[in-house]
Amino acid sequence: MRTILLLTISNIFMTFAWYGHLKYKSSPLWIVIAISWGIAFFEYCFQVPANRYGHGQFTAAQLKTIQEVITLVVFSVFSILYLKEEFRWNYVAGFVLMVAAVAVIFAGKPAPAATAGAAPDRAAAAQPAAVLPPSG
Repeated sequence: MRTILLLTISNIFMTFAWYGHLKYKSSPLWIVIAISWGIAFFEYCFQVPANRYGHGQFTAAQLKTIQEVITLVVFSVFSILYLKEEFRWNYVAGFVLMVAAVAVIFAGKPAPAATAGAAPDRAAAAQPAAVLPPSG
């Protein structure tokens, strides 16, 4: 749950960094970029820990998929409440298809031992297999 919460907070910051300036189109672009960059710093302060804590519980592909679904939800709310844009039926249909993609990504989730975060013994893996002399 901690990962989901951190990803949600990070996506709120990033949505404002990427799209918040659309209400201020008369502002000089360089100022908008500087402000967006500053907002994005806070996004990273939540995104990086979310991925660090979540990796092991989820694979990297699953983390990215979770993040994208959260992005869709956050952006939908943002576009309706902040930008005052209409939420159309084809957006819902497209988002439903993306959620179906999530189901595909999470199908056959690896066993917990495979995602426990323990690094494989690379030294042992690098050793050639023992060669036994022919018996005879």
